[in-house]
Amino acid sequence: MVRVTTPSLLIPRAPRQRDLVRRALLAAALLSAVAACGTEAKEQAERTRASQAAVEAAEAAERKKKQQRSAVQGLHGMPPVLDPKDVYAADRPNKLSPVVKDFPSRVYVPNTESDTVSVIDPKTYEIIETIPVGRQPQHVVPSWDLKTLWVNNNRGHTLTPIDPKTGKAGKPVEVHDPYNLYFTPNGKYAVVMASLDRELVFRDPHTMKRVRTEPVTCYGVNHADFSLDGRYFIVSCEFSGELLKVDTEKMKVVGQQKLPFDGAMPQDVKISPDGKRFYIADMMADGMWVLDGDKFDTPTLLPTGKGAHGLYVGRDSREMYISNRGEGSVSVFDFTKNRLTKKWHLPDGGSPDMGGVSADGKVLWLSGRYDSEVYAIDTRSGKQLARIPVGSGPHGLAVYPQPGRYSLGHTGIFR
Repeated sequence: MVRVTTPSLLIPRAPRQRDLVRRALLAAALLSAVAACGTEAKEQAERTRASQAAVEAAEAAERKKKQQRSAVQGLHGMPPVLDPKDVYAADRPNKLSPVVKDFPSRVYVPNTESDTVSVIDPKTYEIIETIPVGRQPQHVVPSWDLKTLWVNNNRGHTLTPIDPKTGKAGKPVEVHDPYNLYFTPNGKYAVVMASLDRELVFRDPHTMKRVRTEPVTCYGVNHADFSLDGRYFIVSCEFSGELLKVDTEKMKVVGQQKLPFDGAMPQDVKISPDGKRFYIADMMADGMWVLDGDKFDTPTLLPTGKGAHGLYVGRDSREMYISNRGEGSVSVFDFTKNRLTKKWHLPDGGSPDMGGVSADGKVLWLSGRYDSEVYAIDTRSGKQLARIPVGSGPHGLAVYPQPGRYSLGHTGIFR
């Protein structure tokens, strides 16, 4: 028998084994390569994450540094500054504190020669009540906690409290020579500007009990404002043409200078929104002094108008209104442009003195010191909205309530 072998079935064993080995090696190489790629990708991802973490840490550190640089280390116990670039950030239109949101809107006018306070309804421009108070009321001052209005009866040597919720006057408190009244930013003390006594008197803000008296060598301490951090305040001395710098915590005068103008009579004081400058109205220099409060060096004079007297910041912190009592006008100063931009003249003249801005920021209210009247002025156009007859010698009127968390005093300096 002959065996026939089919050529196609004759596959050499050695070549097949070599192919299998080759394939196995190739697969192993591929697996190794894939593993290597996976490891490299993993390492790359870890390096990327580490790099991102480092960047984020650096950015966080930079943010922290910026926050530390911008944070204001205020007077102990003082509410935190809302915006280091704007001390008036809490005074936006109609941003009323819960304490005052239900108080009726009124304008309180102290009549120095009538010994009364005229109460005006700002909606009707009419007097709705006349409150008898002590001798020679100079200013109506909101308390630090916003709950009381204090009438400064300068020659009567008393403070008359008014409840702004009911409009009723309370029992007068004996306080000697209260020409004007302020409150430290932490609410710890009231500061009485005893003009003729030549004293700054620190008192309990509620009972008005004397805590400390700081004698001064200048004449006529009357107006003031506090630094951004509340650690010092600048005081004007009307009758000797001087300025004081007072350490709030120590309750001591730490600086004093004579204004570089013969016969200077500094009046109202206001700080700029960024806290870098103080402005001091001067009724004899016919303008306002611009002072670096930190350095307390020689200020420069910016002419505004005859008899510059009161200073009032608008609700957007962009403009300040300067009442020029000697010429019946109001100058408008732009903080950003650092210059006067407008001047409004009252029809038929007048003697615009002290006052304040309405809660919505639309009306500037000023007393007519020598004309027994009050002016309501549109802050957008400068148009006179009303001219209201009041008692004799109207002076430091207060518009109330106003936006803000707490009061620093005078006719309404709010933070």
